[in-house]
Amino acid sequence: DGRFGTAETKNLGSCMTNRLSAAGLFLCTLCGALLIAGCTRTAETAPPMMAAPVKVAKATKRNVPVSLTAIGTGEAYSTVSIRSQVNGELQAVHFTQGDFVTKGELLFSIDPRPFQAAVAQAEGSLAKDKAQLDLDNTQADRYQKLFDAGVSPKEQFDQAKASAAAQAAAVQADEAALQAAKLQLQYCSINSPIDGRTGALGATPGNLVTQGGQQALVVIDQVTPLYIDFAVPEQYLASIKKFMDKGRLAVSAIPYGDTASDTGYLTFLDNSVDNATGTIKLKGTFPNSNRRLWPGQFSTVTLQLSEDENATVVPSAAIQSGQSGDYIYVVKPDSTVEQRTVKAVRTIGADTVIAGGVQPGETVVTDGQLRLLPGIKVDISAAAAN
Repeated sequence: DGRFGTAETKNLGSCMTNRLSAAGLFLCTLCGALLIAGCTRTAETAPPMMAAPVKVAKATKRNVPVSLTAIGTGEAYSTVSIRSQVNGELQAVHFTQGDFVTKGELLFSIDPRPFQAAVAQAEGSLAKDKAQLDLDNTQADRYQKLFDAGVSPKEQFDQAKASAAAQAAAVQADEAALQAAKLQLQYCSINSPIDGRTGALGATPGNLVTQGGQQALVVIDQVTPLYIDFAVPEQYLASIKKFMDKGRLAVSAIPYGDTASDTGYLTFLDNSVDNATGTIKLKGTFPNSNRRLWPGQFSTVTLQLSEDENATVVPSAAIQSGQSGDYIYVVKPDSTVEQRTVKAVRTIGADTVIAGGVQPGETVVTDGQLRLLPGIKVDISAAAAN
């Protein structure tokens, strides 16, 4: 009947549903197994992590100078302002402004004719007075003989003797006047009193120059040797005095715009501290035979006080800064890196003195630190190839 047909249909639908569920479960299980197998195969065939390319250097042990650095200014060893010592017309200049001149070299010539005439006049006066002196001495000798013979009174003898003495004094005055005239004639030729470099000319030929004029004819600076003036904080005064007592201290100077340094020695320590700046003034003397240092030029000055013996030194590029302080990556024998904390003592040029953390001879990373973490392998040759 109708009820039997309905029940059979329900059973048939339930059976089909169970078969579909079993097939779906089988398909899901199969897909999962395939997925797991694929992942396993991918993990097994994945390439290993590449080593990070870095640049390295060796930590070294050496003696490092303990020094102070400041900005210094060149100062001429001596400065001479050349002025005329006579009044006259400037006839000639025997150098070009800016030339180096030597001691005794002729610089200026002033018209000598008025002074030559004065010398001739003084010579004439001297000759006249010498002739008169000879006559007075003869008369004094004659009156002496007459007085000794009792013929001439003593008064005439005394008068003749006084006249001879007065004429001798006149001769001495004439000789002094002649020397003064000759000296004025010598002043017509102005020679350099030092070795040095000339500055700008203050007068040209044809100008009238005056004795001790306000404007110098030229200024000469002696630049070999040369001073470098600099100042350091007063807190270092005790250390400088202590090391100066042990011997002279070396000073190096690098002129602005240059890279090579010149070496000299500390030769002056001021006798007071500048209260306005809290610094003490120092001077170093440099031979300056190559004339690289110049008056008024700025230089970076380094005063060496002593040396740190057997200090550990690494390139400054190897030191990194973190929240816990400075650190360095050290390359271990298995080409992995290890992070170590260090303390930077001071920097000398491109190197830094460190305390602790690294031993001399160990390899430190100087470039490529941003790619690193502790334990990562590094490739030194790859960085070298780049």
